[in-house]
Amino acid sequence: MSYAAYLEEAKTLIATKPAWTGLAAEAVARMRIQNRFKTGLDIASYTASIMRRDMATYDNDPSKYTQSLGCWHGFIAQQKVISLKKHFGTTERRYLYLSGWMVAALRSQFGPLPDQSMHEKLSVPALVEELYTFLRQADARELGTLFREIDKARAEGSRSREQQLIQAVDNHQTHIIPIIADIDAGFGNPEATYLLAKKMIEAGACALQIENQVSDEKQCGHQDGKVTIPHEEFVAKLRACRYAFLELGVDNGIVVARTDSLGAGLTKQIAFSASEGDIGDQYNSFLDCEDVTGQPISNGDVLITRGSKVLRPKRLRSNLFQFREGTGTDRCILDCINALNNGADLLWIETEKPHIEQIAGMMDRIREVIPSAKLVYNNSPSFNWTLNFRQQVFDTWQREGKDVSAFDRSKLMSDQYDDSDLAREADEKIRTFQRDASLRAGIFHHLITLPTYHTAALSTDNLAKEYFGEQGMLGYVANVQRKEIRQGIACVKHQNMAGSDIGDDHKDYFAGEAALKAGGAHNTMNQFAA
Repeated sequence: MSYAAYLEEAKTLIATKPAWTGLAAEAVARMRIQNRFKTGLDIASYTASIMRRDMATYDNDPSKYTQSLGCWHGFIAQQKVISLKKHFGTTERRYLYLSGWMVAALRSQFGPLPDQSMHEKLSVPALVEELYTFLRQADARELGTLFREIDKARAEGSRSREQQLIQAVDNHQTHIIPIIADIDAGFGNPEATYLLAKKMIEAGACALQIENQVSDEKQCGHQDGKVTIPHEEFVAKLRACRYAFLELGVDNGIVVARTDSLGAGLTKQIAFSASEGDIGDQYNSFLDCEDVTGQPISNGDVLITRGSKVLRPKRLRSNLFQFREGTGTDRCILDCINALNNGADLLWIETEKPHIEQIAGMMDRIREVIPSAKLVYNNSPSFNWTLNFRQQVFDTWQREGKDVSAFDRSKLMSDQYDDSDLAREADEKIRTFQRDASLRAGIFHHLITLPTYHTAALSTDNLAKEYFGEQGMLGYVANVQRKEIRQGIACVKHQNMAGSDIGDDHKDYFAGEAALKAGGAHNTMNQFAA
């Protein structure tokens, strides 16, 4: 709806209510414009449509991939989206990522926890809601600035400027963008998954990422000790997520199926199999077994048959069963195909390193069966990107017969190599990794799970070193405030960012001339007006 349409609607409404004294139709119109999204379900439906459109665009042109950064607080998400609009003029094909790792490490009432689903499950939808609360406030703040400029133009009698500003309101791009939200392994059985999924969707999540690990044994994808579940159980959780979307009317919601099979060597269960070659039998075919045909059976033995053979799966003291070494890739591919065949929209393969051909090799095999398969990929801070790519270049040069005698492959992280041709080539491959991987390996969405965890730690370390050292106050002024001003960082006016001007607008609406406002001539934020 346009500014004029909102205004006319408000005028019509107020005209029917003579007791609503002192209410200004334009104030009502402005408040409605500033609060375009009334509920989390409004947000989930809107952002799911964005993702669906972007997925179709990528299918037609794989150079049009999407990106996100993990955000652990609403303010971080808000500042990210404000920066996107400032630097690029649009939020197109940019999302947010909600990392279960960061919820565990930073948002749990238990204090910092490892990524093992021990944090309170409702802390996840609470963070989704928080992220969108801050993004909606960013809309209100930006639109409020335009409204004040409209009033200023009217006071100056500039009709053309007023119309230009009203057009800017009509064309305003919201800060609301899609969130891919981590539901871990579902925090329990399929019913628990469904209940949590509903809470996350009601908070605004349009995309749920769920993994095929055992809920009560869940580990970070980049740590050891991961235990997977049979396909039948995982499919039940995929369905639980889909039912949650459908029940809430978000028919275009997105389910991202993550497999950890590449790094998981254990399973808690032997899959049920009704017939040879079914999905349960395929899962069991990867078990590490010994042939005990014709041998005596020991107390407590668990046995399966494969053709005419009787096999004993290798069982650990933990009562977990072991997969054969070297089967991770095949298990991963089977997981992906089965997930897509059972309603997943996107895939997530958790790898141990960022290697395009490794990812592409798996996606090529998946796309032989399902050509439209697309991947969400974790550009993880758990990877040593510098060392990995320098080693990849080293190995390529060595295969090509180039002289690599000046380099120690195990020590390529050293800064002594920073100015070398090898390091420069590696950095260029890092720079183009997302583009190249999207074109070659079917990656629709690139994300960094934990970037703002690391940036917060790095910036705090730098500030502490300077401020508590010889630089004193200059450590803050030179390295923070001066850069904020010169880079046009909006939160240099922190009172405005926290909603002071929005509050003043509301005081005007509610109390008129009796309003006691904060934004007067003596507000120190005026020092940053230039």
